[in-house]
Amino acid sequence: MARVELRQLRYFVAVAEELNFGRAAERLLIAGPSLSQQIKALERDLGVRLFDRDRRSVSLTAAGADLLPHTRALLERADDLERRAGRLSGSQPVRLGYVNWLPAELASRTASVAQVRVDAWVAPSHTQAARVADGSLDLAVCWVRDEDLKRLGLRARLIGADRLYAVAKGTDTTEVAAGEADVLIDDDITSWQSWNVYAEELARSTGARPVRISDGAVTGPAFFDHVRRCTRPVLNSPKGQGDPIPSDLVRREIVAPKVYWTWSLVWREKEDRSAVLATVDALCEGVGDLGIHAPDAWLPADDPYAPPG
Repeated sequence: MARVELRQLRYFVAVAEELNFGRAAERLLIAGPSLSQQIKALERDLGVRLFDRDRRSVSLTAAGADLLPHTRALLERADDLERRAGRLSGSQPVRLGYVNWLPAELASRTASVAQVRVDAWVAPSHTQAARVADGSLDLAVCWVRDEDLKRLGLRARLIGADRLYAVAKGTDTTEVAAGEADVLIDDDITSWQSWNVYAEELARSTGARPVRISDGAVTGPAFFDHVRRCTRPVLNSPKGQGDPIPSDLVRREIVAPKVYWTWSLVWREKEDRSAVLATVDALCEGVGDLGIHAPDAWLPADDPYAPPG
């Protein structure tokens, strides 16, 4: 029992409510195989089978049905304990997760309103959003769509934006139209789910050519190897914004349209803790437009900050 995590108990409740691993995984924004492994680990640690499952159906065992209301009650008590501890401490700690980018001067901007603890687990956008929804985090800096916010019961404010560019072979550093660039799409949806959704819409919208890969090289040194093999400039990802470009490659600005990736600060829709809401205000105040509403800017249609229509 010492190894059982609250996160696993939340997974158990989600599967019990959906009675479908695929729908539960989608609701939790995690990969189906990962969810199945976590449930198996929970069953092993508890010493009972929680679900009967085959290829067509999932059902609670007698033990699972008996434990479900107790699990819900335990999770409610855990949430209440954390809220009470925060009030007793005089300054509620706020748990903040992120993908690879955080705003500058985070500590000084939030020092007067909350004890902000940056979570050490750096995870993809869809994972961090799901962790806010399930209570593992209070806030996260991530990329989300309106669809994600509605499904997970979250709110969002713009906290940052990256204008993406292309990397190419040769010495030509002139601007390149988005439709003349390649965009990498990785088969690993566990790590690259958000990027793949973004990249696929970009390709449909601008004519950029999608290039399927399976080595996780959307960023890092292996990304530059893909650039060397491609015949056209390759769009960089937000995770590669600050990476130095090798001397045999060049940076080319993307135009027609200018391509933007937004960073949202997300929190639970029903959040009522003053420290969390004050942290949101402290980090998002004065962010401004960041160029994303310029006439020649591109955002996905379901981006929370995309212009209507």
